[in-house]
Amino acid sequence: MTPPATGTAPALLGVRHHGPGSARAVRAALDQCRPDAVLIEGPPEADAVVHLAAEEGMRPPVALLAHVADDPGRAAFWPFAEFSPEWVAVRWALAHDVPVRFIDLPAAHSLAVNEKPHRAGDGSGEDDRNGEGEGGGEGDGGRPVAPRLDPLAALAGAAGYDDPEVWWEDAVEHRRAGGPAGGDALAPFRAVAEAMAELRAAFGEEAADGGTGGDGPADRDAVREAHMRLKLREAKRQFGDAVAVVCGAWHVPALAAKRTVAADRQLLKGLPKVKAELSWVPWTHRRLARRSGYGAGITSPGWYGHLFHAPDRPVERWMTTVAGLLRDEDFPVSSAHVIEAVRLADTLAAMRGRPLAGLAETTDAIRSVMCDGSDVPLALVQDRLVIGDVLGEVPESAPATPLQRDLARLQRSLRLKPEAAHRDHEFDLRKDVDAARSLLLHRLRLLGVGWGEPARHRSGLGTFRESWRVCWEPELSVRMAEAAAWGTTVEAAATAKAESLAREATSLAEVTALAERCLLAGLPAALPVVMRALADRAALDADVGHLARALPALVRSVRYGDVRRTDTAALGEVAAGLAERVFVGLPAACAGLDTDAAEEMRGHIDAVHQAVALLGQAGRPPAGEAEAEETDTGPQAADADVAAAGSGIRGRWAAVLKVLAGRDGLPGGIRGRAARLLLDDGRLTDDEAARLMGLALSPGTAPAEAAAWIEGFVGSGGAGGMLLVHDERLLGLVDTWLTGVPPDAFTDVLPLLRRTFSAYEPGVRRTLGELVRRGRASGAEAVRGEGTRNGFGAGLDEERAAAVLPTMRLLLGIAHTGGTE
Repeated sequence: MTPPATGTAPALLGVRHHGPGSARAVRAALDQCRPDAVLIEGPPEADAVVHLAAEEGMRPPVALLAHVADDPGRAAFWPFAEFSPEWVAVRWALAHDVPVRFIDLPAAHSLAVNEKPHRAGDGSGEDDRNGEGEGGGEGDGGRPVAPRLDPLAALAGAAGYDDPEVWWEDAVEHRRAGGPAGGDALAPFRAVAEAMAELRAAFGEEAADGGTGGDGPADRDAVREAHMRLKLREAKRQFGDAVAVVCGAWHVPALAAKRTVAADRQLLKGLPKVKAELSWVPWTHRRLARRSGYGAGITSPGWYGHLFHAPDRPVERWMTTVAGLLRDEDFPVSSAHVIEAVRLADTLAAMRGRPLAGLAETTDAIRSVMCDGSDVPLALVQDRLVIGDVLGEVPESAPATPLQRDLARLQRSLRLKPEAAHRDHEFDLRKDVDAARSLLLHRLRLLGVGWGEPARHRSGLGTFRESWRVCWEPELSVRMAEAAAWGTTVEAAATAKAESLAREATSLAEVTALAERCLLAGLPAALPVVMRALADRAALDADVGHLARALPALVRSVRYGDVRRTDTAALGEVAAGLAERVFVGLPAACAGLDTDAAEEMRGHIDAVHQAVALLGQAGRPPAGEAEAEETDTGPQAADADVAAAGSGIRGRWAAVLKVLAGRDGLPGGIRGRAARLLLDDGRLTDDEAARLMGLALSPGTAPAEAAAWIEGFVGSGGAGGMLLVHDERLLGLVDTWLTGVPPDAFTDVLPLLRRTFSAYEPGVRRTLGELVRRGRASGAEAVRGEGTRNGFGAGLDEERAAAVLPTMRLLLGIAHTGGTE
């Protein structure tokens, strides 16, 4: 074996994590040294699964995931890309049948040693410098940590560079490992080791301590390096001196230093320990681009991957790839653009004194030549190529929980492949496959695995369509490990989680929302528990606002039976009971409210109105209800007539609205809203609406209260404006009231009216202005009507209207029964 990198027997190969230049240099050094064993910085628990790296189904980027057995959310990652030196070393060792060992501090200790462990979703692993810089942040116990030394920045500054990334490219990435034929592949590592030794000698205490005292980064590095030295001694006893160590460049001087075994063991004595489990999980380039976790993130993983795979003519190959991407996106890029972009990049590199065009030069050339100076297509290049959407894969033989295996089975059977890029899906719930995909995504969301997010679908308003945006993030592997505690299959785990949430829910709204989620996720086994919790919370909750807030979600759940073929009869009974309690308590709950509370209650009334409409359609109405709804529209209809409509829920809701519309002392916005809802449903005639408006806008009513009534009545955007456009009597009443407001009260009323009418479409506001300007809607004329109806004639011409009905029946697919239309 040739002399080692640092003058001692083992070859200490100090690298930068995720550095393609380091990866090429490691491969060349291993080819030259031919060690009998390869030692790699990483958790020793990975020794049991490292052989999987040689399987065909293992495609980087991947990561080692370690988590506490009884607390899966307490986890850490060790990511690897194809251009990571550690990955190259692992693959080299497995290809040459050489033992490979991980020598860093065990995950069992590193997961236990932090007082503030990394939680699921952080994507974080060991705190490490390893030739990369790290920013300040929170240390153990939440104390502030001073920014630690960035070795790259220090070396770049010494070389006269302002940007450490540019220096790294010039010094490492743009040189060829081993130099000319016959060169020494270990020479670069000797240089790196010497530079790091000087840095540690000059800045060691300041760099390691960071102002945190005895339990800060200095101690963590010392403990880890002590463990690595012990593992190195163990490997030398087993394999002799013919071993190679691949580790972060910062640690090389510490591994070469002379320390006693007793001193190293003393540093490791008394370390806390937890039971840790470790497995391989897919990783993404986007996660590599985030500055967190084991080895600080790199900003351009796609570019680094290109440098690793294109050692010859990297600039020309990169420009060709960029041109292909832009052509696929319909940008006019020709071969001439590629040639000119390469020339410009080389010229910029020469002007800046660089040995080869780097990412900065190629980016400037692409912007100028291929993108015509625009950053819009350049952002596409940055997102798709410089970073990239690569998602790794792990073989089926890799350790996994039964829940993860069930998810993989479902992904294959439903042809819903996890991808690193965001992808939009439209599901037609009438199709079995799409319905099953929807159920899977909803169940995963219930488990806290946010693989997909619901989105507003682009076409149609039918409830049989769903739109999703899906994207697989590496953190979801941790979420799956956490969810494994609930069951061995996705359905069983989601059911158990829903039952637990139902028992722990503290409010009625939480339980109703959970019932809706259970129906979306197709979890009938969880519904009995949820229903019991719902009944218990509804019985104890006397706040009408809470009941009204919970009713819409519950009614939406009842409606899912139409699309998903779910039996919601029991849920419908609970919804009807909840609605009855709202009906009984709502009039009293609306009394004595201030302005903000009245506005909130008005929103509840709107939501309940929509819910009642859905609930009335959920099944066949009771006998007499349909007939009552059709006939209860005459001017002489009274509360007794509504009550006589039978036990229909819509009829009882109409009675409540009539009470709200006619009761003095209630806030004007609530009374006006109730009147408007009755008018929209045909339960209030135009004459009756005009009478209520006249009472609300009479001179004896305070201007602010009258303005609130108007906002409640016509304050629903375009619909309210169109009502005034087509009903000149109502517009005339509003106009007459407004012109009669005393000057001293007008300034108080104006902001409220402006807020109401500003919600109308510009065309509606313009039409209203024209009507008022022409004086066609004077209050007296509008009330008298002069034999006209809404300014359009003497009323309905039934003979002419009947001529349209055959065509309407044909369009709607309604068979003619011969009865009254």
